Amino acid sequence: METYNQLTEEQRDQLRKFPAYISLLAATYHNKGMDEKEKQTAIEFTHVKTFKREPLLVDFYTDVEKDFEQTLTLLNNRLPEEKKEREKAIRTELAKLEKILVHLGTDYAKALHKSMDSYRDHVAHSHQSVLETFIFPIPIKGLTY
Repeated sequence: METYNQLTEEQRDQLRKFPAYISLLAATYHNKGMDEKEKQTAIEFTHVKTFKREPLLVDFYTDVEKDFEQTLTLLNNRLPEEKKEREKAIRTELAKLEKILVHLGTDYAKALHKSMDSYRDHVAHSHQSVLETFIFPIPIKGLTY
């Protein structure tokens, strides 16, 4: 099993985009792109991830945090605005990233997927208020998501 630092610079550059693409994918479910609230949530979550992270992902998140906001903005601006096209473009990029994960082994891939799931959930719920959580503790389609 290789580690993140043993990947080529090009592979690391691509993999660093993983949290941004996941955040953008989560944001496409709400509108035609990422709004400021979702962007701030993703940026703050990246900062938290650098301190509270899976030990396997330490080098990855240290590297991601360096230019996450710029990467997020750049990718958001490059993606199509139309929801279906945007989602298709993001999923195409995510499929490319999965090919890089093969080099890192099962344990690393599982840890990174689990981490990306938390990004997706965190950004997707960035507009949810604490009051809403207490009033509607169970997600109701069309009401809470």
